[in-house]
Amino acid sequence: MASSKSRSLPTISCKPNGPYLVNGLTTFTNSRGDAIATKETIALCRCGGSENKPFCDGSHAKIGFEDSKKPERTKDENRNYVGKAITIHDNRGLCAHAGVCTDRLPSVWRMGVKPWIDADGASSEAIIETIAACPSGALSYTIDDVAHRDCDNPPAVHLAKNGPYAVTGGITLEGVEFGDGVSREHYTLCRCGASKNKPFCDGSHYDAGFEHDEG
Repeated sequence: MASSKSRSLPTISCKPNGPYLVNGLTTFTNSRGDAIATKETIALCRCGGSENKPFCDGSHAKIGFEDSKKPERTKDENRNYVGKAITIHDNRGLCAHAGVCTDRLPSVWRMGVKPWIDADGASSEAIIETIAACPSGALSYTIDDVAHRDCDNPPAVHLAKNGPYAVTGGITLEGVEFGDGVSREHYTLCRCGASKNKPFCDGSHYDAGFEHDEG
């Protein structure tokens, strides 16, 4: 799968202990797929405290939001699960726990079993389709010594229901080091303020009970 290309991709930067500053974004949708009005530069909440979600209202300063990574975060490393036809790569440190893999293909992504990924548990085609649907970019695969990490999606930001910002299309995330072996074309950004691996989502919104009434 090839990376999405554009003459003028939007950009996202992380204001220290503050919001995401997004420039040039034209496609911004809520969890129902409805368009959210945007402009050349928007500030998106990442502390979880804004009363005007998804936009920043300055709450980060009031609640003392800090954007540092936590030492107890899941280790950022790619683990390889080798099958006869395909090798699956999984970086747990970047997983947003959307459940796409375990819901779609439980014969491969096996809850409560070790090793938890069986690369021979389904056809390569089914595995590839499932990996392409994973929003976080933590999953990738190799076939015939060729690594595949990216998809061919348009530049967009989508609100996951009570979850992260799902970014697609190779939108540039400025000044941020990406994880081992993960996609730069699609990734998920924390908006609950609780991730231990900021700015990326690590699924902490579930434990934090993050909610966003989108109206």
